[in-house]
Amino acid sequence: MRLRSLLPVLLAGLAASAGAASAQDLTGTLKKIKETGQITLGTRDASVPFSYLDNNQKPVGFAMDICYKIVDAVKTELKLDKLEVKLNPVTSATRIPLIANGTVDLECGSTTNNVERQKQVAFTNTHFLTANRFVAKKSSGLTKFEDLKGKTVVSTSGTTNIKQINEYNTEKKLGITILPAKDHAEAFLMVETGRAAAFVMDDVLLASLAAGSKEPTAYAISTDALSKPEPYGIMLRKDDAPFKKVVDAATAAFYKSPEAKTAYDKWFMKAIPPRDINLNLPMSEALQQAFAKPSDSPDPAAY
Repeated sequence: MRLRSLLPVLLAGLAASAGAASAQDLTGTLKKIKETGQITLGTRDASVPFSYLDNNQKPVGFAMDICYKIVDAVKTELKLDKLEVKLNPVTSATRIPLIANGTVDLECGSTTNNVERQKQVAFTNTHFLTANRFVAKKSSGLTKFEDLKGKTVVSTSGTTNIKQINEYNTEKKLGITILPAKDHAEAFLMVETGRAAAFVMDDVLLASLAAGSKEPTAYAISTDALSKPEPYGIMLRKDDAPFKKVVDAATAAFYKSPEAKTAYDKWFMKAIPPRDINLNLPMSEALQQAFAKPSDSPDPAAY
């Protein structure tokens, strides 16, 4: 009888020991999140409609919605009753260093997944496909990259876009003056005010900036592109397989579900805050295929 009465106590002790052991077995980002009860998301202020500030200065957007799905999955994986979400603003120049040094756990924005960046960080499954184009005032008559010969253009520092336009300028010997901007909003303002003839950036971001401008019909996006469609992905730390497994599973489940199409339409096919602009950008066939078969490949040919 005494042994029987002790059995529940022994079993409870074994269960507690097993729980403690599993917590101790955690490594990397999952261990950090478990120990602190916090997860930090890197947010952008002007990457419409992926991650930007609404009229309450709160980060919102398509990538933010995806990151919150990941947060839910991490909370479930770690069996946490509560998981505090901290929001840490990042820029094109700071996003990779802040992921690499552990300040930010997930970067929720419009970051291109490529081989060069994968040497420093990791990416989860692709959530958008874009190409490098430019926006200019229609009155300028600039429609192709060769039209930029001898002009002053701007691109955001720390992006693949400014790297590509510099390489193109050198290769073609076009004498383009290329100015770096701290963020997308500053770069577009330079075109608005005539300090630059064109802004070289991902086409979807250019479309959102033009749509939200004072004169949306005054701008046109280039007909040609400097790149093939390139994948965007949520960024996380490199060489952290357990965390990446959770993140990949969460994004794959979301993209393959009807929720993904609903979220996409919310941000790309309907009026969005704070100025009720509508990008009217239907989901491309390539992105539909990428969602059906989620992949973290940096190779444009994979899409």
